[in-house]
Amino acid sequence: MTTETGTRSRRDVLQAMSGLMMGMFVSILASTIVSNALPRIIADLHGSQSVYTWVVTTELLAMTATVPLWGKLADLYSRKLLIQLSLGLFVVGSLIAGFSPNVEVLIASRIVQGLGAGGMTALATIVMAAMIPPREMGRYAGIFGAVFGVGTVAGPLIGGLLVDTSWLGWRWCFFIGVPFTLASIFLLQRTLNLPVVRKEVHIDYLGAALIVGGVSTLLVWSTLAGQQFEWVSGWTALLVGAGVVLLALAVWVEGRVKDPIVPLTIFANRTVTLTTLASALVGVAMFGGTVFLSQYFQIGLGKTPTQAGLMSLPMIFGLLVSSTVAGQLITKWGRWKAFLVAGGVIMIGGMLLLATIDANTSVPVVSVHMAVLGIGVGMLMQNLVLAAQNDVPAKDLGATTSTLTFFRSLGGAIGVSALGAVLANRVESLSAEKFGPVPGGQSGEVPDLALLPEPVRAIVRDIYATATAELFLIGAPIALLALLAVLFIKEKPLKTLSGDERLAAESQVAAAH
Repeated sequence: MTTETGTRSRRDVLQAMSGLMMGMFVSILASTIVSNALPRIIADLHGSQSVYTWVVTTELLAMTATVPLWGKLADLYSRKLLIQLSLGLFVVGSLIAGFSPNVEVLIASRIVQGLGAGGMTALATIVMAAMIPPREMGRYAGIFGAVFGVGTVAGPLIGGLLVDTSWLGWRWCFFIGVPFTLASIFLLQRTLNLPVVRKEVHIDYLGAALIVGGVSTLLVWSTLAGQQFEWVSGWTALLVGAGVVLLALAVWVEGRVKDPIVPLTIFANRTVTLTTLASALVGVAMFGGTVFLSQYFQIGLGKTPTQAGLMSLPMIFGLLVSSTVAGQLITKWGRWKAFLVAGGVIMIGGMLLLATIDANTSVPVVSVHMAVLGIGVGMLMQNLVLAAQNDVPAKDLGATTSTLTFFRSLGGAIGVSALGAVLANRVESLSAEKFGPVPGGQSGEVPDLALLPEPVRAIVRDIYATATAELFLIGAPIALLALLAVLFIKEKPLKTLSGDERLAAESQVAAAH
């Protein structure tokens, strides 16, 4: 047993991480590669602004909802097999999406992709914690954060290039990940060797169903309110009431079952509570703001999908550099809180800068604003997970990691859905001001600038630019709340044993008593 749980060489860890990182990159890419292609996809499939939001939200929601389940399964079955299974689901979802004949099939395929991405997102961090001590985690977490960041923002560039390549088209946004995912499954088979420690685990399906049901109901409400019915209406009362009741029941169930999906006991740990809150808020700010930037580039600034993708590069570099440098410095110095605080401050600055954009903002200015936001998010995201993992017993590593990932993705899903609804409402009201009521009622379809006459095109660009800037103005106070949560986290020295080593030591102590 000592050879399996003993300290691994850096070469062994990097080899094992190669397949892990490739799988992680592809699953993150799936969430973002469609963002630049969406205006074209939605126009081709005749979808509305609400559908635009749902293509992103359904994948995020499925990923979010299943993260805790994958975390539980990791305590029961082979973590290696589960990662390969999640990648297999991802391949199936990608193929369905690529052949979608309409928006309904596309949304269904995004759910399947989300199931796979949820497994990859949860299990990658659990496997890393099992192999690597927190004191060394900064170095690897930097790589992990960089992969996450590059996947998050490189997607739009790749998607834009594919959409603008006439002999490929938007369907290849889904097909392109398939060979890389299959390569990741093969690499994991060759390089990842972990002990299977079977524990008696009861999966709380009722709790999972209540959490998913409650969150989904609130997301449906935030997407449809102001579009299909008024914000203050009977439908709002019904949907919000049902969502709150379902989530209250979920909390009640989670407090009573033997193996809850989200163990409420871990929130007795102050670090876990604060990092969870900060992760959720970072998710709202990051996903909620950045998902709609590519739409701003294409409709607000009149750029092609490829140009829009290239305009995403400053955020990639900001994330890549800050995540990697912060990780290396944390490993060198053993201190992490200063990086979290600095990341929070810089993220707020990025949000406020992006709140100043309009249809006439120059590309270099937008690029600087995006780089600032990327630097802030890069310093925050993965280091929040590190802070929590360092402060819990090894037996709670899986639950803590999946809970943090769950709330970050949940924040992202809520951010995309709620801010998407705000954007759709703002576009509608600004359009009504400029053009008057639409003949035959509001169509809500995302416009194709190429089909509009020049005077109308200029007004439409201004409408979308104004509405997008307002999203970042909403995102700034959310980012401020994340910073406040980080300020109250108490810094503790980083542990020098890996998760598997700590678990073995804890088991010996328990046996001795």
